[in-house]
Amino acid sequence: MRRYRARRRAAGLRAETTWRSTRYVWSDHRVADAKSLALHAVAAMRIAENPALLKRARTTVRDWLLRDGERSPRSLREWRNLLARSWREVAARATELSEDAGRLRQSSPLTTLLSKADRQRVLDAFRLSRRRSQKVE
Repeated sequence: MRRYRARRRAAGLRAETTWRSTRYVWSDHRVADAKSLALHAVAAMRIAENPALLKRARTTVRDWLLRDGERSPRSLREWRNLLARSWREVAARATELSEDAGRLRQSSPLTTLLSKADRQRVLDAFRLSRRRSQKVE
């Protein structure tokens, strides 16, 4: 392995230790989607640890629907129907990598179940990774 690396260095090649895309730039919208997905993954873990939290999510959606009445967005009705299913289906849908799941995450009751510390930990992780990517460029 040492000889292999020495030949590569002699040829002017060097090992990449960080990933930096030259073809693709992350937009703010993609970063927001990634944050939302991370928050929902943490929420799914919390509900798996304490299934009683799912009842709180159902209550939150019910309250939002009662508050808005007929003007409530379609996504809230979708959440009400989704939360009536098994927890595995809810977790799978909430953390799915699709446009439809991303749309649902924008009006999700699951993030209301997170503690302030959980939410801050996820947001800090994104702030830290953003600083690192700016230093690389």
